[in-house]
Amino acid sequence: MPFRQLIIPPIYIILYGFTYLLAYSLRFDFEVPSEVWGRFLATFPLVIATKSLVNLLTRQWRRKHRYTSLVDVIYVTGDAFFAATLLLAINAFLPSGIVIPRSIVLIDLMLTVLAIAGLRSMIRSYCEVIHPKLHRRLGGMSQLTPRRALIYGADASAVAIFRALKSGNEEYRICGFIDPDGFSQSSIIGEAEVFSGQIDLAKIAKKVRAEMLLIPASTPGRIVRELLVQCDDQHLLAHVIPGVDEIVNGRIRLATREVTISDLLRREPTKLDFESMRSYISRRRVLVTGAAGSIGSELCRQILALNPESLILLDQSEPGIFAMEQEFQTRTTGGTRLVYEIADMRDQPTLEQIFDTYKPQLVFHAAAYKHVPLMEANPQEAIRNNIFGTKALVDAADQFGVDRFVLISTDKAVRPTNIMGSTKLFAEKYLQATAQKSKTEFMTVRFGNVLNSAGSVVPTFRRQILEGGPITVTHPEMVRFFMTIPEAVQLVLQAGAIGQTGGVMILDMGDPVKILDLARDMIYLSGLKYPDDIDIVFTGLRPGEKLYEELFYESEVSAEKIHEKIFMAHRAPISPRLVKEALARLQSAVELSREAAAATLREITAEFVAIDEGTSSEHISQPTRKAA
Repeated sequence: MPFRQLIIPPIYIILYGFTYLLAYSLRFDFEVPSEVWGRFLATFPLVIATKSLVNLLTRQWRRKHRYTSLVDVIYVTGDAFFAATLLLAINAFLPSGIVIPRSIVLIDLMLTVLAIAGLRSMIRSYCEVIHPKLHRRLGGMSQLTPRRALIYGADASAVAIFRALKSGNEEYRICGFIDPDGFSQSSIIGEAEVFSGQIDLAKIAKKVRAEMLLIPASTPGRIVRELLVQCDDQHLLAHVIPGVDEIVNGRIRLATREVTISDLLRREPTKLDFESMRSYISRRRVLVTGAAGSIGSELCRQILALNPESLILLDQSEPGIFAMEQEFQTRTTGGTRLVYEIADMRDQPTLEQIFDTYKPQLVFHAAAYKHVPLMEANPQEAIRNNIFGTKALVDAADQFGVDRFVLISTDKAVRPTNIMGSTKLFAEKYLQATAQKSKTEFMTVRFGNVLNSAGSVVPTFRRQILEGGPITVTHPEMVRFFMTIPEAVQLVLQAGAIGQTGGVMILDMGDPVKILDLARDMIYLSGLKYPDDIDIVFTGLRPGEKLYEELFYESEVSAEKIHEKIFMAHRAPISPRLVKEALARLQSAVELSREAAAATLREITAEFVAIDEGTSSEHISQPTRKAA
């Protein structure tokens, strides 16, 4: 048994005895009659036993004292009230000569709450304030002086971070809060003053002698960028500290880190309807393709947190599936059955066997070849994987009665100028055509680039910086939409919950980012300067690249906003006959040559674009079926 559980009960018993004695003294103005003393002595064991029994029943003694909070004080009050109620009930069975006066019970109740709550508060104060100072003076810990730090924010999240740092981190001394809204200025939280965000950071830092600024991880990127510039001007360190939700969920431990490019591009937190997401995933059988990829793996992580009945991870990469298996072995699955399948989704018999065995009810299709220059050089493989692989998966979902199928698409599918974008547009069209006749709800979610995906621009720039440069940018005016992987996946799951069959859900990507600015930011975050330390060179547009990407076709610009960051596009209907004929043409071309495959895909793409721009008459078909 821990020493704490041995020493705390005797202390409580002593306090119970003291409060009971003090209750009599107060009741009789410290002049207790001799006959009343007899009543006190007779009932003393009963009172101590009753309070101790209540503590055992409510496990009060097991509540850690160094982390005492308002909740603990409420429990202390409840225990005292329960004990007092028991004593009043026991009074009915006591001889009249030793009945405890109701006034004594009431006074004792109040004194007990004050004594126990006071004890808990003193222990917490000792652990958080007195003990660290004594320990430091006696040389029992590192002699490094805690860094004086400001916390950006004064809301509940910032206060929770402050308390967490006070409880278990002696590296920082929080000397102030910066309230961006200015509503809490001139207030004091703990021993730290709250300053208005309208006041110059230099003045605040000078007043409290701050050495660094701690920025909550939920802070939008544009604000982080501004704070970073101010900190650099004032020679303040700027570190990011994880939010309370990340700590509670176990994704991140309580430790600060340097600002990353993801912090600069983070947007305002999205309000998600977790109930709708949980309702269509919880206790369901879910299949994720491309489960080892950047988007697919994060889909699996977030889906697992929603407690599906089973989660089937499908990917053709053996190392990737092995890595996911190793990761999930260390996580709590909540009873979810995890299945790891290594397969090529173009293999129709294997795909049908997987569907027949596991009977998935939801499918998230994230598997695709995505690298634009590579697919330009390998059009046949791009077509086989992104088009015919998607066809095989869609057909299997339709055949085996999947409830809902979500295709992950890309902004490169809008007026595509490259092979990869064209294959994703074809996949969208096949999904749309199948949705017209299937009981399965087929829907597409389209969005732009995600940060830190394998082979994307951010890891490439990071590698070039580590190698000493230069950083290669194709064009100084090139812009792209960016979103963090977790946010993109959250919105995919949200879109899957509220979308309609046959429709295209388009994620609000915010403002586009210049790739040149991204390169400069990454140089700065690496502690280097452009162009003194690392240069940037322009290499020219690669085959298939555009200066800017688009998210909407002409027929989609009036898309309905179904969520604060999700649009629902009711696109022009597509003829299933036209799609079937296009598949046959493409199959013949793929078997013929690389050039024929690319040329045929471009022709079909032009036809599809014409349909979405409203300039083709080939699209007449039945209206898209609405979800039941």
